[in-house]
Amino acid sequence: MKLIGRPLHGVKILRPRVFEDERGNFVKPFHEGQLGEHGISMNVKEEFFSTSAAGVLRGMHFQIPPHAHQKIVYCLTGCVLDVILDLRKSSPTFGESAAFELSARNRHVVHIPAGFAHGFLSQEADSCLIYKTDAVHTPDSDAGILWNSFGFNWPATTLGRLSISERDQNHPPFDNFRSPF
Repeated sequence: MKLIGRPLHGVKILRPRVFEDERGNFVKPFHEGQLGEHGISMNVKEEFFSTSAAGVLRGMHFQIPPHAHQKIVYCLTGCVLDVILDLRKSSPTFGESAAFELSARNRHVVHIPAGFAHGFLSQEADSCLIYKTDAVHTPDSDAGILWNSFGFNWPATTLGRLSISERDQNHPPFDNFRSPF
């Protein structure tokens, strides 16, 4: 794996090796040793995926302590604009956000430490995002920040109206959030 970006303090975007020939391709997005070479140590407890239509916005999600978790995220099909928000009070990038493309084409893998809110805008039909976490989902610790409350300029979409769940539209705004991180 090659480190290709550090959009915020502690976040790493990696490009795994892709083996391609006339039959197709082979990609290894998770390898403990190769991640360790980049300072990432993660004991995966849960894996899940979401599939989204074009124009779906999901976020900004996280789990609060004691069930906060780090994530490895990548896009298996389609393309998303992935967005992160640093919620760690002692971080030099506290309150800052960053965005980057995750897609089936670029095969990028992002490591998101605990203490970040995460969300994305699906830019293509059937965009499938895979998540590996080091803590099991705990509904009582599940939380979020209102998607349009932290100064990130979501791009205008040619996909039509955004599709956002009622839950995501009702998260508290960033200004009202008291970080436990």
